[in-house]
Amino acid sequence: MKLGISTQVLTLGVRVFSIATLTTFATTTTLNQPSYAESTTFYCGKSNGVPTTIVRTQNGRELPVVRWVSNYFSDKGLTPQQRCLQVSRRFQRSYDHGTLKYIKTGIYNRQPVVCAVAEKNAACTDTTLLFTLKPGSNPDATVRQLFDRRALAAGNVTNQSGGDASNDPVNIDFEAYLYFTKN
Repeated sequence: MKLGISTQVLTLGVRVFSIATLTTFATTTTLNQPSYAESTTFYCGKSNGVPTTIVRTQNGRELPVVRWVSNYFSDKGLTPQQRCLQVSRRFQRSYDHGTLKYIKTGIYNRQPVVCAVAEKNAACTDTTLLFTLKPGSNPDATVRQLFDRRALAAGNVTNQSGGDASNDPVNIDFEAYLYFTKN
């Protein structure tokens, strides 16, 4: 008789333990799933009919980042639409990997480039490259205009070929940029 009760108690204990373990596992798995509805997403869309890299922020706001109007790279097989698709994927990859902390400029393969880096003093490399600018352009001035929050808020999106004459180095805190453009 004692053996029968001990077996029943042991079986009940194993069942309770199994249910508790499965419940904990299911809850942990569910809580650790990313919420795609609340994540920042970069994609290639259209702004006034022009291919545009757009960021959809965590609160659902959509902000144009770069309008791809230049045909300069078309002779290399990259139309504005193709550049938009490539660069939007690069923004997303950098964001997903946590390296889209700062937007900075540099020279890569002897060309002016715009990069996404995790640290201000990091170099532009093939893995941090967002996009290449036309030879002879001022990368710092172009990036300064591209990420001017007031211009974006007013709907004045800078075309990729833009730029001013300032020579100050640029390191844009992209997380702060997204935070302040969400509000």
